[in-house]
Amino acid sequence: MTHKKLVLLAAFVMLNTFIQAQQTATYTNDLVEYQKALTLYNNKQYLAAQSLFDQIQDTANNEQLESDCAYYIANCAVRLNQQNADDQIQKFVDKYPTSTKRNTAFLDVGDYYFVNGKYAYARKWYEKVDENSISRSERDHFNFNYGYSLYSTGNEVGAQKYLNRVVNSKEYGSQAKYYIGFMAYEGDDYDKANEYFEQVSDNEKYKEKLSYYQADLNFKLGNFEKAITLAKEQLPKSSPEEVSELSKIIGESYFNLNQYAEAIPYLTQYKGKRGKWNNTDYYQLGYAYYKQNDFEKAISEFNKIIGGNNSVAQNAYYHLGESYINLDKKQEALNAFRNASQMDFDLKIQEDAWLNYAKISYEIGNPYQSVPQVLTGYLEKYPKTSYKEEIETLLIDSYITSRNYKEAMKLLEGKRSFENRVAYQKVTFYRGIEVYNEGDYNNAKALFNASINEAKDPLFTARATFWKAETDYHLTNYNDALIGFKQFKQQAQASNTKEYKNLDYNIAYNYFKLKNYPEATKHFQSFINSNTKEKLRLNDAYLRLGDGYFVSSEYDKAISAYDKAISINEIESDYASFQKTMSYGYLGQNDRKIRDLNTFIDGYPRSSLRDDAMYELGNSYVKANQIDRAMSMYDRLNSEYRNSVFVSKSLLRQGLSYYNTNDNERALSKFKKVANDYPSSEEALQAVATARLIYIDLGRVDEYAAWVKRLDYVDVTDAELDNTTYLAAEKQYLDNNTDNAIKQFNGYLNSFPNGIHALKSHFYLAELYSKKNLPENAQPHYEYVVSKQPGEFTEQAIVKLSETYLNSSKWNKAIPLLKRLEAEADYPQNIVYAQSNLMNAYYQLENYNEAVSYAERVLGNSKMDNKVKSDAQIIIARSAIKTGNEQKAKSAYAEVEKIAQGALAAEALYYNAYFKHKEGNFQGSNTTVQKLAKDYSSYKYYSAKGLVVMAKNYYALKDAFQATYILESVIKNFAEFDDVVSEAQQELKRIKSEEAKTNSSIQTEDGN
Repeated sequence: MTHKKLVLLAAFVMLNTFIQAQQTATYTNDLVEYQKALTLYNNKQYLAAQSLFDQIQDTANNEQLESDCAYYIANCAVRLNQQNADDQIQKFVDKYPTSTKRNTAFLDVGDYYFVNGKYAYARKWYEKVDENSISRSERDHFNFNYGYSLYSTGNEVGAQKYLNRVVNSKEYGSQAKYYIGFMAYEGDDYDKANEYFEQVSDNEKYKEKLSYYQADLNFKLGNFEKAITLAKEQLPKSSPEEVSELSKIIGESYFNLNQYAEAIPYLTQYKGKRGKWNNTDYYQLGYAYYKQNDFEKAISEFNKIIGGNNSVAQNAYYHLGESYINLDKKQEALNAFRNASQMDFDLKIQEDAWLNYAKISYEIGNPYQSVPQVLTGYLEKYPKTSYKEEIETLLIDSYITSRNYKEAMKLLEGKRSFENRVAYQKVTFYRGIEVYNEGDYNNAKALFNASINEAKDPLFTARATFWKAETDYHLTNYNDALIGFKQFKQQAQASNTKEYKNLDYNIAYNYFKLKNYPEATKHFQSFINSNTKEKLRLNDAYLRLGDGYFVSSEYDKAISAYDKAISINEIESDYASFQKTMSYGYLGQNDRKIRDLNTFIDGYPRSSLRDDAMYELGNSYVKANQIDRAMSMYDRLNSEYRNSVFVSKSLLRQGLSYYNTNDNERALSKFKKVANDYPSSEEALQAVATARLIYIDLGRVDEYAAWVKRLDYVDVTDAELDNTTYLAAEKQYLDNNTDNAIKQFNGYLNSFPNGIHALKSHFYLAELYSKKNLPENAQPHYEYVVSKQPGEFTEQAIVKLSETYLNSSKWNKAIPLLKRLEAEADYPQNIVYAQSNLMNAYYQLENYNEAVSYAERVLGNSKMDNKVKSDAQIIIARSAIKTGNEQKAKSAYAEVEKIAQGALAAEALYYNAYFKHKEGNFQGSNTTVQKLAKDYSSYKYYSAKGLVVMAKNYYALKDAFQATYILESVIKNFAEFDDVVSEAQQELKRIKSEEAKTNSSIQTEDGN
C-alpha cells in the first residue's frame, strides 16, 4: 500500500469516527429533550409537550423515537381538544403499524374521553383495542370502562357482556353490579334488578341511590308494604323531584292495598312526569276519593280523563257516572255511563253501564238518539238480562214520553204484542197532532185513521176520531167532519177527553159551513150555555150565533148575540157592530141604521168594514130619500177607498139615482165609468143595461151601439149563448162535479174569452184546480182575476195566488200581492195573513228591517192567535241574530218560548240556553239544554246546537270530560249539520290543546 493510500485511509477513518461521535451526541441530546417533553406531558402541560415532541420528531433519526413522538403529539392533540386530534391518532396508527404504543394509543385516548364523560368517543376508541394485548392488570379497567361506555350509549347487550366480566372485581365489582341491576330495572326485569341491587345495598356509595329504585322495584314486584317503608325512609333525604316520584310510589302502593284514605295525601303530592299527569294518575286519585264517598273530588279527577280508550278509562267513566248519580247529576251521569258502555275491556262494567245509561235516558231524555232506541238497543245486546221485564215496561212507556213520535212509529212497526199495539195507537195519535199543527192535514188524517184502526185504548180511539173530524173540516170535507164529530160524541170515553168541552162549537161550525143555520145556531147556543170562561172562543161563538140568526132573518136574536160579542170585546167588535147595525136596517129601523152607521164610521177608523159602512150608509140615505147625503157619502167612499169593491157598486148606485130623477146625462156618465173601469163585473153589465134604456128613451140608439162596440166583453148577438154556456158550467160546479165543471168552464172561456162571465169562470176554474191540488193550473186563472178591477172574487184570488207564490218561494212576486191584500182586504184574517207572510218573505230576502217592521205590526194586534204571534216573534228574533242585536233577539226568543210549539219551541229553548251561557249562567244553560233534549229530541238541528252549548258550559265548569265527550258525540252523531260539526270540532281542538298542558295522555291534532 502506498503512502498516499495510507494517508487517505487514515483520513477516512478519522472522518467516520468524527461522524459517529457527532451522531451519538445528537441522539443523546434528543433523548434529553424527549425526557423533558415526557415530563411536560406527565405534568399535563400538553401544549408545551406537544411543541417539544414536534421539534424532537423533526430532528429524530431514530424510527422508535420518531414513532414515540408521533404518539405523544397525537395524544396531546386529544387532550387539547384540537380539531384534528382523531386524525392524528389514526395517522400514528397507520404510519407506525408495528409500534408497541398502537394498542396503548387506543386505550389511552378511550380512557381520556371516558374520564371526561364523552362516552360515545370513548366507545369509538375502545372498539379498536386488541383485548388480547392488554395486560392482566389493565383488563378490569378496560372491561369496566368499555362496558359503561356501551351502557351510556344505549348498547345494553354489549354493556352486560363487559360489566359481567368485572362483577367479582374488588375495584369495579360494586359499580358493575349497580349498573347491571339498573339495566335490568329499566328493562322491567325486576327480579334480576333486585338481585343485583341487594348485593350492593350495603355499599354507602350506592345506598342512597338505591333507596328510590328499591322502593320502586318492590312496588313493581307487588311488595307494596316494603315499597312504602323504603320510600318513606328516603323522603327526608330527597330532592323535590324525587319527593314527587316517591310520593307516587307510596300513594299507589296504598291504593293497591285498598288503603284509600292513606293513599290520597301521597297521590296528591305527585307532580307528574315533566309536570304532567296521565289518565291513570287521575283515575287513581279519583277512585280513592270515590271510595271515601267524596264524590265532588272524585268527579274533579275523573273528568280530567279525556279521550281514554282502555280498561282504566272504562273503569273511570263508570265510577264517574256513579259519582254523578250520588250527587243527582243525571245528565252528566248519562254521558259517563254511555262512554263506559261503548267500551268492552270489562264486560261486566260495560253491561252495568249500559243498564244505567238506558234507565237515565228514560228518566231525563237522550240528546243523541231516541229513548226507545236506547232501551231497544240494551235488550238486543243483553236478551237474557235479569232486568228484561223492567226495561220492556220502560220501553213501552218511552214511546210516549220521549215525544219523538216519528222515530217511535218506525220502532213499533211490525211489533204485535198488545202493549206495543197500545203504544202504536198512542204514538200515531200524537204524531197526527204534530203533523196537524204543521198544517199537513192529509197526512194528519192518515195518522188519525191509523190510531182509530188500532182501537186498543178507547180513550185514544175517541180522541183520534175527534181530530180526524177536525182535519176533515180543514180539508173542507164538512159532511165527513160532521159525521166524525157525531161519532166522537157517541163514544163512551168522549166525555173524559179534553176535546169534549168544545164539541158543540165544532159541530156548530160544520153546520154553519153547510149553511144549515138552524142547527148551527142550536149548537153555538149549546156551547155558549156550557162555556163561560174561555172568552176568545165564546166571543167567536156569539159572532157566529149572530150570523146564523142574521141569515135566517131573525134579526132581534142576531142583535142580542152581537151585543154579547161586543161586550166580551176579544175579537171583531167592529164586525159585530156593523152586523148589528145592518140588522136594525132589516127590521125597518132605517133611522137607527143611519145613526149607527155614522157612529161606526167615526168609531172604527181602521176597520176593514168602514168602506162597507159607507156604502150601506149611502144606500140608506137613498132609501130615506136624502139623495144629496147619499151622493156625498158615495163620493167620500170613492175618494177614501179607491180600491174598494164597493166603488163600482157606489158608482152604479149614483147612476141609478140620477136615472131615477131623470138626470140622464149624469147617470150616463156614472154608468160609462163603471162599464169602462170595471169590465166584466156584474155592476158593469147592469150599467150597460141601464144605459141602453136611457139611450132608447133619448132616441140615441146609434150612439149606444157605437159605445157598446168598444166594450169587448159585451156582444149583444152572442149574449144568450154566452149565458147559456156559462150556466151549464156553473151547474156542474154547484153540484160538486169537479172534473165536468173544469171541462165546461174551459169550454166557456175558449168560446167566450172576453165573455160576460169570464171573470167568474176564471175564478171558479182556479178554485177547482186548487181543490185538485194543481196550483200551477190554478195560477193563471187567479192572475186573471187579480189583474181586473176589484170585485167580489178579488180578495180571495189574491190570497190564493200569493199562497201559490209563497209555496214556490217566489218572494218578489208574492210581496206586491200581499201588500195589496193588506191595503184592500175586507176580512181581518186576510190582513193578518198578508202581514205575517210579508214578514216572512222579507226575512227570506234578507231584508231584516222590513221583516221586523211587519212582525211588529202583527204583534200590534192583541187578539192574535198564538201561532201567528210566535211566528212574528221568531222573525224578530232571527232578524236580530242576523244583524247582531242579541239583546233584542233574547227578548223575542223569550216571548216565543212562552207560546210556541214544535220546531219553534226547540229553537227558542236553544237560544235560551245560548244567552244563559253568554251571561255565565252555565248551570242554568245546561238545565235548558236538558229540557230541549227531553221534550224536543226530534228536532235534531237545535238538539245538536244545544249540545255544543252544553259542552262549553261544562268546560267553563271545569268538567273537561263532559265537554270533550259531548263534542265528540256531536261530531259523530250529527254529521248532516256541517255548521254544527265545524263549531264542535273547533271547540274540541281548543279544549284538548288546553288540557294537554297538564295531561300527557291527551293527543292533540299536531301529535303532542
